[in-house]
Amino acid sequence: MQTIWVVDDENNIRELIRRYLEKDGYRVRTFANAEELESALISGVPDMFILDIMLPGADGLALCRKIRKEHDLPVIFVSARSEEFDRVLGLELGADDYLAKPFSPRELVIRVTNIFKRIQPTEIASKPITLGNVSIYTEQRKITVNGEETNLTAKEFDLFSLLAAESGRSFSRRMLLEKIWGFDYEGDERAIDDTVKRIRKKLREKGARPELSTIRGYGYRIDV
Repeated sequence: MQTIWVVDDENNIRELIRRYLEKDGYRVRTFANAEELESALISGVPDMFILDIMLPGADGLALCRKIRKEHDLPVIFVSARSEEFDRVLGLELGADDYLAKPFSPRELVIRVTNIFKRIQPTEIASKPITLGNVSIYTEQRKITVNGEETNLTAKEFDLFSLLAAESGRSFSRRMLLEKIWGFDYEGDERAIDDTVKRIRKKLREKGARPELSTIRGYGYRIDV
């Protein structure tokens, strides 16, 4: 059973999320603020975090930064603040999804389930995809450059491995949004550009080949 930790200062929101997730078979633990969650992290981590942005004390964005320093686990933001700046900043920090309040708790459950489906390893062992000095191990969800592992978030891995699996093929931004974020994603295509920017930075720091190319006015592809 997968465990999800929910951080929200509104008790009714915490309980609503908990009831819907537990009904779907998830184990849920709730926290009212960042300090409570940080104390719990000393003894272990869940399989996913759901974080409110507007929290007393350290906000959800600061909490996500701390989590990302040590753990590559899925993060979903929920917030009453729906400004584009918050959505983009959340995605730049490596969040896997963003829902603005008020939201449908059933939609949240669907998004949680979709993320877990994407990050679960396949049952059939497969050979790595090798492009230049980069190897993608889809079963282990691992990418190496010259044999050295490169840390990508779940969304970054999904996007890069999709492009790598069909190197040379151009994908539109809308196509990538639907395949990686899902058909029900309501955000804009800026999420794709921000994710690609982070992937490029991480891979270039390792001296990776091939190149993740921009198709102006359309999308992206990988050129070997």
